[in-house]
Amino acid sequence: MESITYSNFRKDLTTYIKKVNDEASGPIIVTSDNAEDAIVVMSKRDYDSMQETMRVLSNSYLMKKVRKGDEQFESLNFKTHELIEID
Repeated sequence: MESITYSNFRKDLTTYIKKVNDEASGPIIVTSDNAEDAIVVMSKRDYDSMQETMRVLSNSYLMKKVRKGDEQFESLNFKTHELIEID
């Protein structure tokens, strides 16, 4: 993860916004003199993905289904089928 100073981030704000959105470079840490004031800048797409992952991980019902699917796959206890296309 790239790390830059606040002053450089502010000076080239447009460049860094494009970078996190267009280049799939991941989040950028923006630092300041006080380490506790550091922030992370990420694309909305990455943020939404992270939030959805947290929702799934915190849902015990969904995680039970995921673990069951993993067990079935590992034990080769599954069936494959063609996808149905609806016009």
